[in-house]
Amino acid sequence: MSQRNLARIMARTSNLSRPIVEALYTEALILADEVRAVFAAGTREPVAGEDAFARLALSTEGLKTTTRMMHVLAWLLNQRALFQGELSENQMRLHGALPPDRGSDDRQLAMLEPETRALIADTERLHRRIARLDDAWRQNFEVASPARAFQDRIGREFGRTG
Repeated sequence: MSQRNLARIMARTSNLSRPIVEALYTEALILADEVRAVFAAGTREPVAGEDAFARLALSTEGLKTTTRMMHVLAWLLNQRALFQGELSENQMRLHGALPPDRGSDDRQLAMLEPETRALIADTERLHRRIARLDDAWRQNFEVASPARAFQDRIGREFGRTG
């Protein structure tokens, strides 16, 4: 399922569904594998002449990025456990909140390669999407989207004039 199709489904949903969680889980696993591959390079021995500050930036941003992905994956695994009946809704509400993201440092990002910056941005976007879902789920999806509110208003207006 593409990100665009998933975004459309998520915009219309009034609750989390297993297909949404599974699609997000697959996306997160793929992204986590890319993160692992990129940031594993930071664990090797320094090369002569390598910029120590760039290496430190890679290490620091790598830690934030892998932590972000582990939080996302843990949240998605908890949702899967909820669907399987392995966790109760009460347990999820008490202990399953997505931790807040610790954003990247612009000065450190500037030292990284463009591909690495793009990967970090992808993980930040995924975390924001999951955070919106977590917030909506915790509010029982009672917060109407701006688009839904606009559609409702149009419906009311046409209902009066018709």
